[in-house]
Amino acid sequence: MKYMILSYASQRDYDEMTGKDTGGVVWTPEDAAAMHEFMSTVNKELEEAGELVETRGLAAPVHTRRAGVRDGVPFVTDGPYAETQEVLAGYWVVECESFDRATEIAVRLGQCPIPGGGDGYADIRPITDSVEDLGF
Repeated sequence: MKYMILSYASQRDYDEMTGKDTGGVVWTPEDAAAMHEFMSTVNKELEEAGELVETRGLAAPVHTRRAGVRDGVPFVTDGPYAETQEVLAGYWVVECESFDRATEIAVRLGQCPIPGGGDGYADIRPITDSVEDLGF
């Protein structure tokens, strides 16, 4: 079965990762290198195990647009989202034997070194292959 692991961050997180002073922990180039090395290692392990389907990081929220319809009128707004602090930062699509295994992978990804410790979370969602899988 395929699962999508969704990680989240805020614009402030993106700013700190690029060295901007936001009053929080400013990342050094060494901090960024440690994160990239960790992610590369985990991604390589998943690829070698045949579990990695795809993974991508997403650009900062300030580079986001939201399109929708409100009261029957189409709208487009620029990011970051006013309604929330945290947005989707990246994702992994894995194919593995169980929801528990996908959860283990997400927990492993959560061990990424972050200056000052940091808090984070990921959502793990099964990917459906058809409308029947949705239970309609």
